[in-house]
Amino acid sequence: MPARPYILNELTWKAVRDARYEVAVLPWGATEAHNLHLPYTTDNIQAEEIATRATGRAWERGAKVVVLPLVPFGVNTGQLDIPLCVNMNPSTQALVLHDVAISLAGQGIPKLVVFNGHGANDFRQMIRELQPQVSVFLCVINWYEVVDPQSFFSDLGDHAGELETSVMQHIASERVLKGKRYVEAVTGKIADFLVELARADTAKMYE
Repeated sequence: MPARPYILNELTWKAVRDARYEVAVLPWGATEAHNLHLPYTTDNIQAEEIATRATGRAWERGAKVVVLPLVPFGVNTGQLDIPLCVNMNPSTQALVLHDVAISLAGQGIPKLVVFNGHGANDFRQMIRELQPQVSVFLCVINWYEVVDPQSFFSDLGDHAGELETSVMQHIASERVLKGKRYVEAVTGKIADFLVELARADTAKMYE
């Protein structure tokens, strides 16, 4: 399978050095238990796969977007009693986000989307504090809030419920209809946003 031009994990420097990306997408998940039937990396798998699908759809429409490697740890201060549940404090997340934004700014990539897949991650205050310090335009997408899930699922559940389980089954096997329709709706709306963001003039975003 040839490397996809919008997935940094698959690209070489030769492929990247002449590309002029307008938007970088940073998937950010968490490592935590998801009941007894889903893997610890559920948030990571979903964030990375949905970011990949949405970015691919945006790329097909001409948007110069690229998915960065996923950050696999999130805020899990309330679950540290569960074995191998890994916590990353918000202060640490802010430092990571700062360094990523500074790196991209120096390389001429004008826009960064934090693609969040974990409910306890809250990047809003971090972005408010960081935005005046960097030239990169910053925003966050909580993928699970893009489309109203109640239009697709009858019993959402709080954690590892119907929504997450259906999405995981769809990503893994393409066999769950409700999960498939929901993922298609989410990635479609995110692709629309990425296309518009790639075309946008960053100088006008702050007016």
